[in-house]
Amino acid sequence: MQELFNHSLRLRADPSRVVVRPFHIAWAHNGSGPSRSERIVGEVLAMSPGEARVQLEIVLKDFEARHWQTRRVFMTRYDEIEEMLSLDGSNIGDEKRQLLGAYFCHEYSYAAAALMNPSAVPHYDQSGMPKGSMRILMSLRAVGEGHISSVAFREGIITDKNELSLAPEPPFATAADAREEEETTMPEGPVTVYRHRDSTLSGTVIFPITKAQSNGLEDLRICHFTHDDGSEEWIGTYTAYNGSVIQSELLRTRDWRAIDLVPMSGGASRNKGMALFPRKIDGKYMMLGRQDGENIFLHSSDDITHWEGGELLIKPQYPWELVQMGNCGPPIEVAEGWLVLTHGVGAMRKYAIGAALLDKNDPSKVLARSKEPLLAAADQDREGYVPNVVYTCGAIRHGDKIFIPYGVADSSVAFAFVPIKSLLEAMD
Repeated sequence: MQELFNHSLRLRADPSRVVVRPFHIAWAHNGSGPSRSERIVGEVLAMSPGEARVQLEIVLKDFEARHWQTRRVFMTRYDEIEEMLSLDGSNIGDEKRQLLGAYFCHEYSYAAAALMNPSAVPHYDQSGMPKGSMRILMSLRAVGEGHISSVAFREGIITDKNELSLAPEPPFATAADAREEEETTMPEGPVTVYRHRDSTLSGTVIFPITKAQSNGLEDLRICHFTHDDGSEEWIGTYTAYNGSVIQSELLRTRDWRAIDLVPMSGGASRNKGMALFPRKIDGKYMMLGRQDGENIFLHSSDDITHWEGGELLIKPQYPWELVQMGNCGPPIEVAEGWLVLTHGVGAMRKYAIGAALLDKNDPSKVLARSKEPLLAAADQDREGYVPNVVYTCGAIRHGDKIFIPYGVADSSVAFAFVPIKSLLEAMD
């Protein structure tokens, strides 16, 4: 068994984490009368200034302490409504505009049901880090009302002494928004979302925007990608789900302010669990996938958004992985090759995390793999939203260790450090 240090910190689902989101009310006319949105606007505009002030004060008493810059959020929402309904804002006072904005917003608890499947990368800002420390950025799959998955983030610091500290979550979360989003029809993608200028990443949530994403953004696997010209980009693969069809897409950003959500094309992208190598190999983009839902495949492409074919790379071999296998995030480059964390499913649908080592110059060659799991559900908390599951979407190399954030029973997120040497020595 590999040497492993489990950190005591846990992150759990939290129904108190809420954001204000647009409340989409039908814009279309119902027969010959006004639409519902037009009726609401008309009722508010017909209020006396005193009545509007009283109604706004009731809303603010209920919600202003729960959200960040609530009045500004309401005014921003009003501006959107004004444009869509061609209102003349010069004739509408601030209090009525804020109240109108409130009618077209709602509160959403984005992590009430589950918090799981984390992925970690080096943070874009390493300034001020002492020797042996690294600032990290972690994505999390947050599941809220309606079982809708979104992407949340946490920032923190890890050290070479197996220490982990997370930056405090801001009291208010904000949703990244697509400035050109049309509310009358859902966009098809690609789309760009923007982090609010005053919001940290730890307080930012990315929600589904396009039709393909309408039921969730699932299992983001982020890598810190280095291009041939030396430029850097953070690129993640995730599953867009519309309630019946899944589609792999890319998250791309160079500054974590503007974030592109880009659909992928090709036969290989019509599945989940794809993970990008953090650089080209022999002039090709490389990707791991699970195209048959059972085995791990290797894909190569000249176009990072188009993926076809693929060759079988790793298939179930040991009892703890006989049901199915998949990757647990982007490959990690070490001196000996590409270290790939894998997940396996055994009897009673019990999940475990193992590893494989691929040749650095030819990743189609499997040099070694773990006979025993590194982490297994039986060794951790087993009860939760989905019992008997441990799962990660991406780990980080830090010095001579691997830092692994991982989901437990789809209900909490735990953390572990493992020495690379002991992990490799446990492989055959």
